[in-house]
Amino acid sequence: MYNFISLHLNCPFCNKSLMDNDKRVDNEPSIKLIIKHNGKDGLIWLSSVYGSYNHVSEVEIQKDHLAEFYCPHCDSQLMSKLSCKLCDAPMVDFTLDMGGRVSICTRSGCKNHAIEFEDLGLALKKLYQEYGDLEGAHQKREKAPIHHKHYEIPVNENTEIIETGTTLHAFCPHCHKSLIDNDMLRLKISNDEEGDLYLSPYLNVFTSKSTVFLPENTVAKDLRCFHCDHSLIDEDKNCGKCGSPAARIFITARTKFIDFFICTKKGCRWHGLNEDDLFEIRLEDSNEW
Repeated sequence: MYNFISLHLNCPFCNKSLMDNDKRVDNEPSIKLIIKHNGKDGLIWLSSVYGSYNHVSEVEIQKDHLAEFYCPHCDSQLMSKLSCKLCDAPMVDFTLDMGGRVSICTRSGCKNHAIEFEDLGLALKKLYQEYGDLEGAHQKREKAPIHHKHYEIPVNENTEIIETGTTLHAFCPHCHKSLIDNDMLRLKISNDEEGDLYLSPYLNVFTSKSTVFLPENTVAKDLRCFHCDHSLIDEDKNCGKCGSPAARIFITARTKFIDFFICTKKGCRWHGLNEDDLFEIRLEDSNEW
């Protein structure tokens, strides 16, 4: 099953959707709420990816301080009868559109959260229907020529097409060990703190989550292999869309390793190959080519 589960939450009072399709966090529709914190109020958008703690907020949030959350539709304060088992702060409840509830702690920095389904069997069936057959969910696209800079690279019968939804078998270019961990592409990330970054291993599926808070549009200071701790930043390659530094990993195609580059800027969807590989391999619907 696809490990990046994006939860669709509703207000427990008015039952209206809290999802904001226009404001994305972790490249998924966010959960839009009103926040009141230290005498200030504004909007906050939480990541809908279960297990991610990323957010975008109009209010500066101080660590270890409590916050209040309100529905943006009916202005009801969201709360729970439960207290946090880790820090004893009040919890907040949301209803799942597939039945059940999600609870989060109101203390900034506390990572306690819980999910409870009304009918676990029905929930698993819906999750599988949405995420389970990712590779088969994409229709095959017409193989059009690739336009790159001032020349055209023709697609012929010898050109390998890596299609959208294909699982990328990723490896460290230094120690050659697999970067796939529990069906996710795992990297070590350094920003203001260090932690793990988990990326979707499927081509052109851009969901991500991390164990550290990484603001949207922030360029990571470093991405490293979680085996050998070697930096993956390539000094000679930059993002073809925003110009940020690019990280280099290996993926397998035609039984050999090829360079695959990803942007280090949070939210940027650029990725690409070396120009030498373009005559043999094409990424379907790539943002670079």
